[in-house]
Amino acid sequence: MSGHEHDHDHGTGQVPEGADHFPAEVTARLEPDAKEIIGRYPKPRSALLPLLHLVQSEEGYVSRAGMRFCADQLGITLAEVNAVATFYTMYRRRPGGDYQVGVCTNTLCAVMGGDEIFASLKEHLGIGNNETTEDGKVTIEHVECNAACDFAPVVMVNWEFFDNQTPESVRELVDDLRLGKDVAPTRGPLSLCTWKQASRVLAGFDDGRAGEGVQAGKPSLAGLNLAKEKNWRAPEPGDVPAEVEEGEK
Repeated sequence: MSGHEHDHDHGTGQVPEGADHFPAEVTARLEPDAKEIIGRYPKPRSALLPLLHLVQSEEGYVSRAGMRFCADQLGITLAEVNAVATFYTMYRRRPGGDYQVGVCTNTLCAVMGGDEIFASLKEHLGIGNNETTEDGKVTIEHVECNAACDFAPVVMVNWEFFDNQTPESVRELVDDLRLGKDVAPTRGPLSLCTWKQASRVLAGFDDGRAGEGVQAGKPSLAGLNLAKEKNWRAPEPGDVPAEVEEGEK
């Protein structure tokens, strides 16, 4: 972790459900991180997105108290914070599991088996879209395209890639997560972190694992490797043909 090492899975202050503000000890603990985030931007309000991830790392979702904290830190209204928090799907609006399992069901992944995977997952866990298992371990959801179509069908857990999945492999995956087994993504870090820990990374605090594991698979590099083999190069800006005159079309 960065220089802000403490247990980011479990806040030290309990936040009552529906509270308008964080307890004083939670506010005091988060304020130094909030100030660091705000200091990265020329205008404070530009820090709202990472601040929302910061409060999500505290509770596992963006509560009213979390939005109030963001508003107070940035000097903006609660309505302005709420408008952003409800627009982006990476912010939970209610408590969920330690592992957010997202199944891509956009066109290519769906054709390659994404719909079948999601149907199998719902039946296996006995829950529906955006619902959480009784043990609090796994939340499942449809997700939009994650720009990994060359590995379709793709599943993401806490925003880490699990490529070329099948209904069987995903059932095994969620079973392992619920049993507390060490699970490694296809690409990226060598093991998964929890949803709260992932939210802190998204707030901009390095967990020291950015360079772990495989970063790009063979299908993603196929075009680059072919270009190297054929010695293809993009034209220099000065070598781009001039625009064709209207009369020559």
